[in-house]
Amino acid sequence: MVNSRKALRVKFEHKHPVTLMGTDGTWRRSCVLADISESGAKLQIEGSPDVLRAKEFFMLLSTTGLAFRRCELIWVDGLNVGVHFVQNGSSKQKAT
Repeated sequence: MVNSRKALRVKFEHKHPVTLMGTDGTWRRSCVLADISESGAKLQIEGSPDVLRAKEFFMLLSTTGLAFRRCELIWVDGLNVGVHFVQNGSSKQKAT
């Protein structure tokens, strides 16, 4: 099987808990970071992934919320999701 990803992924031997949070702060969802790269990550959601319909959210990497990445939902497969990290000042949709 060929890996078509552009960025090298790092997989974790132990569970690394993180929290997803809506950009407006109205929802949170606990999850486990399965793997990560410079451009995105694979997460295992605890509970329903329904809140991810927002498509864009924050992934909190620390319990204080000081380490985070802004994410965009790419795919959902049951309780596993793939996210792309949104870079500051960039978006797939450019303003006209």
